[in-house]
Amino acid sequence: MITILCVEDEDDIRNLLVEEISEAGFTTLEATNGKQALDLIISNWPDIVVCDITMPEMNGHQLFAEIQMNHEQLANIPFIFLTALSDKDNMVTALKAGAADYLTKPVDFDLLMAKIQGCVARLENDRKMGRAF
Repeated sequence: MITILCVEDEDDIRNLLVEEISEAGFTTLEATNGKQALDLIISNWPDIVVCDITMPEMNGHQLFAEIQMNHEQLANIPFIFLTALSDKDNMVTALKAGAADYLTKPVDFDLLMAKIQGCVARLENDRKMGRAF
């Protein structure tokens, strides 16, 4: 079963994300900020992370950088950023750092689910080929 961590500080948006992703058949975890997400990533090793950028305590860029720099065994977990920050600079920063994708709010659930399905397909192919991280 694929597990997806939803990192979002706004309760209404996080609840919608969890509901939509759960209804699509995935197991979900929830975090309200980057520090909480880091703990969940380390302890639960989710398959995919859907993450806001602007959050208290640790933002999404900081969370992603922390994973990439200090948790090598977790660095291949696909991150899909989902944020209100629609400027090109934030998008380029995230994608250059290695994010799987970058979507802007308001949430287009069809597009988000397509991106998640793409990540799932790559994960399943990697596992078939013996390249599981």
